[in-house]
Amino acid sequence: MTESTVHERWLQRLRPHPRPVARMICFAHAGGSASSFATLARAVDGPLEVLAVQSPGRQDRRREPCLETVAELAAGALPAVLEHSALPIALFGHSLGAVVAFEVARLMETEGVAPRHLFASGRRAPSTVRAESVHQRPDAGILTELRLLGGPGVEMLDDPEIAAAFLPAIRSDYRAVETYRCEPGAQVRCPVTVLVGDRDPRVSRAEAEAWQTHTSGGFELREFPGGHFYLSERSVEVAAAVQRELVG
Repeated sequence: MTESTVHERWLQRLRPHPRPVARMICFAHAGGSASSFATLARAVDGPLEVLAVQSPGRQDRRREPCLETVAELAAGALPAVLEHSALPIALFGHSLGAVVAFEVARLMETEGVAPRHLFASGRRAPSTVRAESVHQRPDAGILTELRLLGGPGVEMLDDPEIAAAFLPAIRSDYRAVETYRCEPGAQVRCPVTVLVGDRDPRVSRAEAEAWQTHTSGGFELREFPGGHFYLSERSVEVAAAVQRELVG
């Protein structure tokens, strides 16, 4: 297997375009996969290509061991992202994916390939820390958290066999995001748009606004009706916001 083939396993092309002018690369929430962004990709219009990261331990990579830190997830995805950087790139991350995308953006800038824009969805700023330990709960405790947050497909986890198949990756992702601590003063140079649901139990407005300290570029905060997974119901509005920034 060539190095390029290994890199390709990290990305799935959800919305190809014959003549794209920009690309958006998406990073999923805890337990999520590349297909978590299928609805958002369908809502996109115009010359924008949409790809999504497929981390080890899920779907077609389910037999690979999960990565358990944000640093590992960012470093793993970086080579594949750089291979698609001939066009302007925006990074879109939801929940855990927001901080992974932030760290990928920082790594890109050290490589001299700055992203055009960072969209941080459903996640408080990297510098805001809460004492959380969902990853240390028994399986039933993790399922309780998932039901609180809701989201597409959460009802499938009521099936014990399905839950057993998904819980290792979910626990691993919670461990990554709950043990993540960004470097003091960590910033990106690209503009940052923060998107949150106005009833998200895990992100306060002040925690969302704190993202402004992590960019030397422009900053915008956009609230949408909904909870942690507002994105499932507001994909058209979110797609429009992305397209406005990237393709006009």
